[in-house]
Amino acid sequence: MSRAHPDLDSLAFLVGTWKGHGNGRYPTIKPFEYVEEAVFTPGPGKPFIAYRQRTRRAGAAGEPLHSESGYIRPGGPDGPELVIAQVTGIVEVHTGRVDSNRVCFRSSDVRMSPTAVEVSRVERCIRVVGDSMRYRLWMAAVGQPFQVHLEAELTRVQNG
Repeated sequence: MSRAHPDLDSLAFLVGTWKGHGNGRYPTIKPFEYVEEAVFTPGPGKPFIAYRQRTRRAGAAGEPLHSESGYIRPGGPDGPELVIAQVTGIVEVHTGRVDSNRVCFRSSDVRMSPTAVEVSRVERCIRVVGDSMRYRLWMAAVGQPFQVHLEAELTRVQNG
């Protein structure tokens, strides 16, 4: 198993490949279910954890829905940082707080390409117990108030 850099030891519980199911909702879209793969890979001897995620619609068709990738970096006294680029033209910069087996990231900046949908705020909380990961993502976008958008439960299928 690859180990996280010592500066990111508190986030070693994320390392691995995770697969599972989730659901999404928002006032501007029809609720949906999805299957997901998320991979957290420590940088070899470097202070970062690479992150990539892909979702597909649940069911037989299974067409791609979303993908994003980024890095978790050690932050200063305010906790770790998360930087994400999305295929939809959105870039998120977060600061986080770690509490045992739980990490929550709150956006400090969200930027959009000229054709991206407006997103003004994002928060992500991830909790891991053994080989089970649950997360929730909140969002304020397209004039809607801050609210839950995604929830999922994933299982670790491979360590680092």
